[in-house]
Amino acid sequence: MTTVVQSPYSSEQIAAWLRGLLTIAWADGNFDEQEQQLIANITKDELAPCLEWDSLEVITPEELATVLGKNTPTAENFLRTAVMVAIADGTYSPSEDQVLHQFCQALGEPEDILSALRHTIEDKAQATPPIAAPFTAPTPDALTPLRDWLDGLDVQDPRVARFLCKMIPSQCPFERDVTIFGHKIVHIPPLCKINPLYEQLVGLRFRALSYLADECKEDVSEYI
Repeated sequence: MTTVVQSPYSSEQIAAWLRGLLTIAWADGNFDEQEQQLIANITKDELAPCLEWDSLEVITPEELATVLGKNTPTAENFLRTAVMVAIADGTYSPSEDQVLHQFCQALGEPEDILSALRHTIEDKAQATPPIAAPFTAPTPDALTPLRDWLDGLDVQDPRVARFLCKMIPSQCPFERDVTIFGHKIVHIPPLCKINPLYEQLVGLRFRALSYLADECKEDVSEYI
């Protein structure tokens, strides 16, 4: 898969970026070892085939900051995509919140943006062991700053765009299983009913598809 579009990011930055997104995707422990390896192979072989990686593994906050920098537009755009990946399955878990918190600290980005998401797990955490909690935001206004922040993401790299097109479900309101090469990756509930940020997910996926089709001149039929 090739493209003539010049990315503003280096191969090292994209490698760290995708590893960071996978770290979020695996944070809640819903992926077994076989499924993790399957996603890793897809990311390495299909989404970023030109990157020479010995392996595709989780990334530490410190390593991520070394590559993406602190208080940079690149770091902020990474965090936007990381939040999108965290909420793509309609839940926001304590483990995902912990990883995002560490990423924000290492990248020098304010953590206020996570407060609205963190509220969705506070009540359950007091009474039960930490589990993935469905979104229960108190009021739409509480999520307005987060929505505006997420909408500020500009897709500028085909490798990140392909990853997002694969990670964000293409259909709603029907619940479904996401399968790749015959392997079930994750079960997706009816997102538009439980996820108040569903419009942001749909918007990001649409921008990623449009970028690949219009700017990169790629065939996006496999994502539709």
